[in-house]
Amino acid sequence: MLKAKILFVGPCEQRLICSISQSGKTVLANFLTESSDITEYNPTQGVRILEFENPHVTSNNKGTGCEFELWDCGGDAKFESCWPALMKDAHGVVIIFNADIPSHLKEIEMWYSCFVQQQFLQDTQCLLIAHHKPGSGGDKGSLSLCNEETRPT
Repeated sequence: MLKAKILFVGPCEQRLICSISQSGKTVLANFLTESSDITEYNPTQGVRILEFENPHVTSNNKGTGCEFELWDCGGDAKFESCWPALMKDAHGVVIIFNADIPSHLKEIEMWYSCFVQQQFLQDTQCLLIAHHKPGSGGDKGSLSLCNEETRPT
């Protein structure tokens, strides 16, 4: 059976903005692993490792299945010294952020640099997820991650 270690990283939620909501990383990790729902926001301390199997994943047209490890990493800068250990042997990175929080947009480059570029992962091993809190009104407009002058060609 194949094995895959996937990191869920990104900025931590800000308590001022999210009174009873959860962080996007934890919610998505819980959904994918069919874990129980969390009813109040508690920042992930360090990392939570969630495991699940998918028997339908194939490699070279072989139905071998895959064992996944989802590493739900805390986004607080106080855990930065742990990042090298978290990144060891990662097969992919999912950068998750709240598009309603302007500071999150500014942090995306740092997360990409630390967890993708410095680990020599390919862009195909990285997924960027911008989410909006339900009822925030953020789903009504478009999101610009970079301006025209800095957009890669």
